[in-house]
Amino acid sequence: MYLRNDQGFELAGAAPGQGFGRAPASSLPRPTRALLRDRAMRIDWVPDLGAAIGSLDWWRGFATCTALCAATWMLSPGFKPLVGAVPSPLAGAEWEETRAQGIAPLAQGATTGRRMAANDLVAPLADVAERPSIDLSATLGDGDSFDRALIRAGVGRNDAEAAAALVAQSVDPKAIPAGTRIALTLGRRPDRTVARPLEKLDFRARFDLALSLARGAGGLTVDRKPIAIDSTPLRIQGLVGSSLYRSARAAGVPAKAVESYIKAISTRLSIGRDVDAADSFDVIVERQRAATGETKIGDLLFAGLDQGRRKVQLVRFAPDAATVDADDESSRGGWFDANGQTERRAVSGMPVLGHITSNFGLRMHPLLGFTRMHKGLDIGAPYGSPIHAMTDGIVTFAGRTGGYGNFVKLVHGGGMASGYGHMSRIAVASGTRVRAGQVIGYVGSTGMSTGPHLHWEVWKNGAAINPRSVSFANVAQLSGGKLRAFSAKVARLLAVRVGG
Repeated sequence: MYLRNDQGFELAGAAPGQGFGRAPASSLPRPTRALLRDRAMRIDWVPDLGAAIGSLDWWRGFATCTALCAATWMLSPGFKPLVGAVPSPLAGAEWEETRAQGIAPLAQGATTGRRMAANDLVAPLADVAERPSIDLSATLGDGDSFDRALIRAGVGRNDAEAAAALVAQSVDPKAIPAGTRIALTLGRRPDRTVARPLEKLDFRARFDLALSLARGAGGLTVDRKPIAIDSTPLRIQGLVGSSLYRSARAAGVPAKAVESYIKAISTRLSIGRDVDAADSFDVIVERQRAATGETKIGDLLFAGLDQGRRKVQLVRFAPDAATVDADDESSRGGWFDANGQTERRAVSGMPVLGHITSNFGLRMHPLLGFTRMHKGLDIGAPYGSPIHAMTDGIVTFAGRTGGYGNFVKLVHGGGMASGYGHMSRIAVASGTRVRAGQVIGYVGSTGMSTGPHLHWEVWKNGAAINPRSVSFANVAQLSGGKLRAFSAKVARLLAVRVGG
């Protein structure tokens, strides 16, 4: 390596990294001003005031910020507020003109469009002529009377009562369905101190009848307008599928008719256990179609189920009221099969909702302490629970008797009878007729009893039998004229076309 001396010669022999010979560049003399400038440039005059709070750099930045704010405030020229001119308030025609063009709430008399304000050429009218007639409408409410609905609409009391009297000659005003709309036309009145006269009235009194009232020379007259009605029933068929209810609703059967159909079919078989997805349902419901286009759906008439191996066909049949016999099950009407038979089952498996505490047969008596025959079932239930008749019958005894306490005995016909003991209260009287499901008393603990329960006995030709072995169902058969009328109805229903 070569080094340079003061005379400008370079000498050799210096080891690498040693600084003899040529001086380092950092140790070279520099002007003082340049050195200060370099140091100032290395200083961070605007540090982050959110970091290193309290340090020397932070205080330097805080001082810089304060100095800048002070300089800005000292050098600001300042502004004087601008005073806006306040317009003079409007009045008279100018105010009317401005209000007509402005947007204001309806309650403050807002108007749409531009109207010219009144001027000297406008003359106020002493009176304004009325329209010769006005058209109104009224709606008959639930439990409302016909004349009161007209009075509320603006018809005078005398005209409203006269119109109601004319309507009553054609139809019972109470039979007019709620929600019926009444179209009214009120005519010209002689002065404003009296009500407008009723000139015309139109409404649908019944599904098959429309009424129209008009004022003539002799007063109000009524015009009956019969409406042609087609009463052909509606028949719908389809597969049961995964859900009988959903399939029937999807096929177009009304919801009310589907519920009646399921109740009718369930009297002959179990919907969940005996009905398969491949079975076909057959539903016939009442339907009325008016010539004006309206359709009215009524009750279920026919409930059928085709299971391939068997068919269930049930028809709703109600004999005339004059032929109803309280002792004849068939005369009460209901669902009959195609052969004219009906079956009435008990409402449930037991006359009271509870659990069996003692079965029929020999047992150790809980109070007497020895074995004896228990001629019925003991059903434990809460005190006061209602006790229902298992099937129709006549009350032959209702009172207190020995160890049975309060006791009721029913005779059902065909040699069958049943008894209900230990009641807290009896709800029927001796000699009266009861229907299946009717409450005959309430659970108690009267007589020889250890707690609230029902003692239920059943007799067949006078001998006690196990109540659980008895099917409480009545089978009735139509005969004579009722059977002929029923067969004719079945033939008419089966002749109805699907969707017709």
